[in-house]
Amino acid sequence: MVRQAWAVAAAGLLALTAAIAPTPPTARPAGAQTAGFDAWLEGFRRQARQAGISEATLGAALTSLAPIPRVIELDRHQPEVVMTLARYVERVVSDSRVETGRARLAEHRALLERVGERYGVDPPFLVALWGVESNFGQTMGSYPVVAALATLAWDGRRRDFFQRELLEALRIIDAGHVRPEQMMGSWAGAMGQPQFMPSSFRRFAVDGDGDGRVDIWGSHEDILASAANYLARAGWKRGQAWGREVSVPRGLDRGAIGSPRRWDEWEALGVRATGGEAPPPDGAVSLVQPDGPGTRAFAVSDNYRVLLRWNRSDLFAIAVGLLADRIDGRAGLPAAPAPGPPGRPTR
Repeated sequence: MVRQAWAVAAAGLLALTAAIAPTPPTARPAGAQTAGFDAWLEGFRRQARQAGISEATLGAALTSLAPIPRVIELDRHQPEVVMTLARYVERVVSDSRVETGRARLAEHRALLERVGERYGVDPPFLVALWGVESNFGQTMGSYPVVAALATLAWDGRRRDFFQRELLEALRIIDAGHVRPEQMMGSWAGAMGQPQFMPSSFRRFAVDGDGDGRVDIWGSHEDILASAANYLARAGWKRGQAWGREVSVPRGLDRGAIGSPRRWDEWEALGVRATGGEAPPPDGAVSLVQPDGPGTRAFAVSDNYRVLLRWNRSDLFAIAVGLLADRIDGRAGLPAAPAPGPPGRPTR
């Protein structure tokens, strides 16, 4: 799995709570606060050197590095966010975001169609992911990624995970994709407009504009191609509807909700599509009802499960699907057309 669930959960709140993490202070914490960090950093520097990171990158990225107290505070005292689907959709699939998404779809139509054709991914979903993850580049995070990851690795709650992510970040810098001072992201290390962790960047980010660098902070070609490559590698099926809202009979066995079935089998159990559109009849269709019995329910396809590989949250996946539908001007998706040319994901 590309993005660990914990890091995704932290990064996924970025679009909703941008104000919670102001630009971190640059001054070094004093005395005892840095003594243990400096010793840890020297050991990590040796590890990075043994892993092949150049002295130039070690000097540029790790010199004068200091822990960020606010990152530790956010990691240790993450607020418990109890979010209903209705509240999440209200915030994430707002009219203003739909309007902006439609403008971006029109503005980058040629690029989106080219990327969509190459990777076999539907452009409205690329725009929707772009909008949900970073509000189309407006909310990428204000933390220096190297310092944030070093802080989390040193603090030790998930040392192995964050040391691996930090090493991947150094490899990205070493390859010349970004300078350390330009590698900005969330307090948990998610970077750029698609909010990739460094390991995700290394596996899925691509040079869409052919300039020899991968810039997920500023290059629309790189941002959209990288997101498309991720979805393609995760199994996206172009033209397949992500799902459809349905009504669920009150007596339906709750244990059956998550079990994939054909749509006709769901119909036999009393499940009905709302809005006059049936979900795609082919393939395995699951039901999701995040807020429990008596609330909104959706019949979802394999593409929905691909969205869960991006972020393991039903709220996130439903919001992306609903936003993509609205950006594309559809209350519901039609039956899937014949698939386009096979994608050619970059490895």
